[in-house]
Amino acid sequence: MRTLAQTALTLALLAGTLGAQAQSHNAVVDFSNGTQGWEGHWDGLYSNIDTSLGNPVYRTQFTTHNITFVNSSNAAFTGDFSQGGSLSFGIDINVLEMRTPGEELTVPPERDLILELRDYDRAVDGMPYSAVWINLGSLTIGQGWQHMSATIANPLSSTLQPGWHGLGAFDPETGEDVLPEGVSFADILKGVDQIAFTTAKPGWAYNPISFDVMVDNISVSAVPEPATLLLQALGLATLAGVARRRRQAAPQA
Repeated sequence: MRTLAQTALTLALLAGTLGAQAQSHNAVVDFSNGTQGWEGHWDGLYSNIDTSLGNPVYRTQFTTHNITFVNSSNAAFTGDFSQGGSLSFGIDINVLEMRTPGEELTVPPERDLILELRDYDRAVDGMPYSAVWINLGSLTIGQGWQHMSATIANPLSSTLQPGWHGLGAFDPETGEDVLPEGVSFADILKGVDQIAFTTAKPGWAYNPISFDVMVDNISVSAVPEPATLLLQALGLATLAGVARRRRQAAPQA
């Protein structure tokens, strides 16, 4: 039979484990301590930390079809996202230049910014990875700094959350990008190998343009589920109760 102290210890350890897992996915990269795993096109050549405007930012200057910022080495932005409650991802972005080389800028081009959560272990049929993705909004020059973000209310959902799409296979009837058969939204969230902010919208093709784009304050935030918070409260309350009983039971001098 378990003692009260054993129960309290179990609750406390479980609450601490769940809380730590959620806490591990809380971070903001402002580039004051290096890139912390973030890379753009040919990091160190066409993408660098730039301090010319004061605070450090990560800047890509390159003529290409699309630009992409990825992270596959920072544990805060990869791994198992299924232990927390809701998840939020954010980025600050400033488009200084985005134009077709050699053409006058009469109508500034626009590109959507896509957030992809990629799982390379679930790649099928010659695809590089499977992923879930969401459109964060439109980019063009002259907008200044924009904060763009997305939230996942339930990372354990078997179906795609509102606004999110699948990638990794093709619907045999429509030809649209979808998740591979048997792979759920939750499956991807349990094993994210890489996170990407990209102008390459799935299913679209683009001509090359000249980019000059700065990003800053790339963030992830995991909020523990109510059950986790309850376990933490129960664990602490039980431990406090045990401590009070022990003090009450102590022999009088």
